[in-house]
Amino acid sequence: MPSSQAGADQRTQDWAPPAPRDTSGPFRFLFWLARSQPRRVAAGAALGSTWMVGLAVPPWVLSRAVDDGLVAGDTAALVTWSVVLVVVGVLIAVLAIARHRTMTKIRMDASFRTVRAVVRHTARLGSTLSRRIGAGEVVTIGITDVQAVTLTMTVTGPGFGAVVAYAVVAVVLFTISPLLALIVLAGVPLLAVTVGPLLRHIEHTGGDYRTDVGTLTTRLVDILGGLRVLNGLGGKEFAAERFRRQSQDLVERGYRVAGPASWVTALSSGLPALFLAAIVWLAARMTAQGEITIGDLVAVYGYVAVLVVPVASFIESGGDIARGRVAAQRIIDLLNLQPERDNGHQTLDLPAGCGPLADPESGVVVRPGLFTALVSARPEDAIAVVERLGRFARTDATWAGVRVDGVPADQLRERLVVADNNAELFAGTVRAAVAGRHLPDDERVRSAVRIAVAEDVVDALPGGLDAPVTWGGSTMSGGQRQRLRLARAVYAAPDVLLAVEPTSAVDARTEAAVVERLRAARRDLTTVVTTTSPLVLDQADEVIFLADGRAAASGTHEELLRDNLAYRELVSRVQDGEVGS
Repeated sequence: MPSSQAGADQRTQDWAPPAPRDTSGPFRFLFWLARSQPRRVAAGAALGSTWMVGLAVPPWVLSRAVDDGLVAGDTAALVTWSVVLVVVGVLIAVLAIARHRTMTKIRMDASFRTVRAVVRHTARLGSTLSRRIGAGEVVTIGITDVQAVTLTMTVTGPGFGAVVAYAVVAVVLFTISPLLALIVLAGVPLLAVTVGPLLRHIEHTGGDYRTDVGTLTTRLVDILGGLRVLNGLGGKEFAAERFRRQSQDLVERGYRVAGPASWVTALSSGLPALFLAAIVWLAARMTAQGEITIGDLVAVYGYVAVLVVPVASFIESGGDIARGRVAAQRIIDLLNLQPERDNGHQTLDLPAGCGPLADPESGVVVRPGLFTALVSARPEDAIAVVERLGRFARTDATWAGVRVDGVPADQLRERLVVADNNAELFAGTVRAAVAGRHLPDDERVRSAVRIAVAEDVVDALPGGLDAPVTWGGSTMSGGQRQRLRLARAVYAAPDVLLAVEPTSAVDARTEAAVVERLRAARRDLTTVVTTTSPLVLDQADEVIFLADGRAAASGTHEELLRDNLAYRELVSRVQDGEVGS
């Protein structure tokens, strides 16, 4: 196995979705992100603490150089302490690099973990998603909210290190002057109290602003999706002007949200500087009065200067947590959505084999291991049967007597695939488009492409399997997209394949080849297609004829032509072109 694939397998095994308790609140979700990478978080906390504490070492070394070297007139001591200062500076730089690399990995892990959880859950929601939440909201969650949540992970490194450094500096200052130590210990909480109201304001206004961003993004997605229709109706300018006004209103609200956030950023630098000035002034007076030495004054200045870093980290971490809480709430709101088709007790296992599948509402029974065609004068009736069998709608359908809505979604989707002509094609390579959510294997990909009679599609693209596919396959014809979608369904190798009009956009010669190859490739597996094409019906093992949404007759194509008048009339109209395939 290639190393890259082995690494991907290991990451897949290490990843687990958040449990219900992890999505019970925003802070529980943030804790889950940290708990999911304990070793890395521990390393970040250790490196962050060591680095921040290490910042206090140069002032102490400098004070020794002043007292033992300059004041005492000892050149050897001055050189020694100068060399120590250089070595300490190099070590601090190495620690800073290691800390930054570790924290970057922590933030990236949190980002990928969140995105994966969101993508997994949106796939689980299926058709429920579009009815419960806008596309723009999902986009905003995947970009803005994920970024805000990952920034809160900084608290696990520099944030934790700031607490340790603050305590260490206070203890060291106590050895020089208890008064200075007490001022430091009391001053930082006062800074937190000063910034607290701003953080609460960010949390309150940020939630409303975040909702408005999701709403406007949804509107933008809708406009882009209907751009051709708007052009045809002459409404493009009207929609653009309305969107411009709404976006300007959002900008104004964004300024109101950004105001407190900018104050937090400014205060994270300004307040520690004022704090530093007050401490240094007091230390200078104590030096002038002989209470501390000149070296101690240099050390105090250095210690307090070092405190600027942890104090700024305190304030910045507070802002990150306030924004992260708002973002995490939006993420868990999505993760807590439940599919409408779930019955609340999905604890059953699918039986071995390929069926039979039964839909009580229509009376359709699909026998296992056959190539079955569903025929109806109203295509929506056949599609409704497929949606119930595939659990894309509320259903009482069963698989070998087991209700499909009582089976965990992951298990059902692994063994049953619904191939819809409206299914998305995502941007990527041809290889990735065919492999879908499975790991790509070139031999299997080529086999699936051949079964779908899509060799000419791949051969016509520069790069073959490495050729890029645009989102939605916009550079391909309808027939090419249809065959690529079918190849993706074939690649999944499910026990049951439910395909909606899989050959409706191809010519008769290609259609015949697709059906022939699909039947051969899926021998002994269950395949159901909705169609009215005589070419497909003639090769089906069994045809189920629907009338008014109910199974009216079943048999081979020849038997139904001979024995069922309504079926014969429907097929005749299709052949005469009166009914589209």
